[in-house]
Amino acid sequence: MPSSKPRMGRIEYLNVLPVYHALETGRVPHGYELVYGPPSALNGMMERGELAVASTSSIEYARRPERYWIVPDLAIGSRGKVLSVLLLSRRPVEELGGKTVLVSTATHTSAALLKILLTEHARVSVTFVTGDATERMAEKEGPDAVLVIGDEALRARNHPVYSHAWDLGEAWLALTGLPFTFGLWVVSREAANRGFMAEDPATVLHAGRDWGSANMNAILDAAQQRYPFARDALAAYFSRLSYRLGEAERRGLGLFYERLAAYGEIPSAPDLAFWPGA
Repeated sequence: MPSSKPRMGRIEYLNVLPVYHALETGRVPHGYELVYGPPSALNGMMERGELAVASTSSIEYARRPERYWIVPDLAIGSRGKVLSVLLLSRRPVEELGGKTVLVSTATHTSAALLKILLTEHARVSVTFVTGDATERMAEKEGPDAVLVIGDEALRARNHPVYSHAWDLGEAWLALTGLPFTFGLWVVSREAANRGFMAEDPATVLHAGRDWGSANMNAILDAAQQRYPFARDALAAYFSRLSYRLGEAERRGLGLFYERLAAYGEIPSAPDLAFWPGA
């Protein structure tokens, strides 16, 4: 039987564990059913009205701002290296002109960001194809470069063949001087207007993030149970991530939306409309 609870989307990557672990273990009680998937899947579910609130690609809000509110002061981003959004290449990025770059269908924001950075920062023109990054990297005649995100990027970043790693968070900072926001939490206006919500989503999610920040040893314990990474590597990874949406992050997000509009990815850069609940 379908759940009668409102559904909250949870990106199935390591990067959101510090926000969701307390929700998953009952340390922060809530009345939502957690639904798991890659960013592209959660984007589609939010678009179809199948979720009340979700962590989604930041581009999803830009494409349909009239359908969402942004949960205030909550995001997934970095100021500089992010470690889990990488262009892995057989050669330096500056030598990729005219080559083929594979982009996974699991990512929307990072794919758009890569196009901007290759054009404006690396100043190269490439041919994009889509496919399964892990499968294609194992082929003898694989693509010249591959965009990998999330846990896949953490596993592949020391690849023996794709030995040149271009960190997109670091490249964006070099280009703009601003942090980059890869993901947002958004609330469905339709679900909220129908009253189909449990506790205030911002209150629940902020409590989860704050618990994770105050209990990082517990987060590392949980991460080690799920992911095959050394504890010091996990600690270093989480230290690179920001879960805030402050003034600098909002400026970086606004600039990204302006660039998306300039590249024809969206009609115009939307204003940031924040959830009025909390």
